[in-house]
Amino acid sequence: MSTEFDELERRLAERIRIERERRGWSLADLSTRSGVSRAMISKIEREESSPTAALLGRLSAAFGVTLSQLLASAEGGGGQLARLAEQERWIDPATGFQRRALTPPAPGGGPLELVWGDLPAGAEVAYPAAAYRMIGDQQILVVEGTLHFHQGTALYAMAAGDCLRLGPPEDCVFANPGPGPCRYVVAIVRRDP
Repeated sequence: MSTEFDELERRLAERIRIERERRGWSLADLSTRSGVSRAMISKIEREESSPTAALLGRLSAAFGVTLSQLLASAEGGGGQLARLAEQERWIDPATGFQRRALTPPAPGGGPLELVWGDLPAGAEVAYPAAAYRMIGDQQILVVEGTLHFHQGTALYAMAAGDCLRLGPPEDCVFANPGPGPCRYVVAIVRRDP
């Protein structure tokens, strides 16, 4: 077990293993469903590798949960108030993208999630369409900087104050052309099961 893993990464590795085992899936089953190599999934579960945001998007889609739900189940917490100092921050090891859940956790999950994203200049994160199939409505509000959001073949160049409602699920990319960081809030309303 690597000593470089922080507590959130440990809980995330455990959550991925629990979600896989709860479904009775082998590593090969999850690999087939997600398109992530069996070796990589094994490394993540053994805490030998930190998953990237793109990889987590593929795993969450295979599990049939949103990326936010997967991360929130690892983050824990509780109560009605999510204070800034108590909001756990997850950092994508590949891009430096930082994510934190703004919404206080609700028992069984609530229908609305607010997520803060902080994307460094020049970074981009891609998610497959399958990562969005359980989302009823999703909007992105840029707070600071510039965001180039690619959804399918469409490109939306967004500046501070711009808000975009996403269309039907398609592959998408969050990209920051720079020169400074891009900070945004994503509002997610989940579909009824």
